[in-house]
Amino acid sequence: MNRKPRALVIGGSLSGLFTATTLRAIGWDVDVFERSPNELDSRGGGIVLQGDVLAAFDFAGIRTGSGLGVQSGDRIYLNRADEVISRTYMPQTQTSWNMLYATMRAHLPAAVVHAGERFVRFEQNADQITAHFASGRVERGDLLIGADGARSAVREQVMPGRHPRYAGYVAWRGLVPEAELSPAAAEVLAGTFAFQQGEDHLLLEYLVPGDNRSVQAGERRWNWVWYRKAEPMQELPSLMTDRFGARHAFSLAPGLMKDEDITRLRHAASDQLAPTFQALVHGTREPFAQAILDLQVEKMVFGRAVLLGDAAFVPRPHTAGSTAKAAANALTLAMILKSANTRIDLALASWQKLQLREGLAMTAWGMRMGDQIMGLPHPQRAGMPAGL
Repeated sequence: MNRKPRALVIGGSLSGLFTATTLRAIGWDVDVFERSPNELDSRGGGIVLQGDVLAAFDFAGIRTGSGLGVQSGDRIYLNRADEVISRTYMPQTQTSWNMLYATMRAHLPAAVVHAGERFVRFEQNADQITAHFASGRVERGDLLIGADGARSAVREQVMPGRHPRYAGYVAWRGLVPEAELSPAAAEVLAGTFAFQQGEDHLLLEYLVPGDNRSVQAGERRWNWVWYRKAEPMQELPSLMTDRFGARHAFSLAPGLMKDEDITRLRHAASDQLAPTFQALVHGTREPFAQAILDLQVEKMVFGRAVLLGDAAFVPRPHTAGSTAKAAANALTLAMILKSANTRIDLALASWQKLQLREGLAMTAWGMRMGDQIMGLPHPQRAGMPAGL
């Protein structure tokens, strides 16, 4: 009767780690199961640091040392001729995927995260839930949390056939070590969050911590994102086929993009971008890409199974809200479970009511904003191409 409640978290990326750290803070036993056998690293590039992330870290007792990110002051827009056509003081802080990931992993005991465990299915019996893995492993707990992203295997069991929808454009991304950018380009971008808006494309840039998580000047990285349309039936599948011939569903990690696609990217940069942004794109050794997706659900709780983060809602990056949403989902869940004590089912019902409203509002806002930026009709209805 006095045992700790136990949560089985499926997915070891940021959503899963936010969940693990906040639930452990209220006294739960937590185990995280990640399908990749390798340590996750250098994925996702830059992230705008939001208050929800800081609140989740504070609740979990995570110490951040010298800081989580790099501050910017002015928000500027450049035109094709490299002229600053707009400047507004809008201070904010930018961090990176690997900064948040490494900080949370360091906070968790090593034994909490189990790599190389691919979730297959779960079953429920009264107030207990049992998870089965491809390795033959079987785990039981009081709560199973699907924090396994847009391609969620947990969502596939509870909502078969519910998949993200391609929005019609792609984010090309890159990271350039701070010291490797030309002095002229660095002078234009120093201390800013910079943009260039075209008729049907948008590039943005900001500084993020370095590979070693340093926020010291000279050791950081220039992070850029270039949103460009990609036709869904041929162009997108070709882009998502890597240099080894493997087809990827939604994204290509650094080092996987084909040389011909990198060459086309650089040619497009020379044709469309300001010289400062051209220097960024041409200076990127290993660009990567992600298809922009939309996903909304009308339910997040299925008995003792829960969908959290991008497993439930995938907001477009223009909201700067994907990581913050995952942190808010996890923090709110922990706080409600703590206040409800042993009444887990009542807590889940309250949590779902709150998080559904927030998820729907954020994703709808992102769709409207993204379609306007890219010159797309709203709502965008292009389906995922076959095989993606």
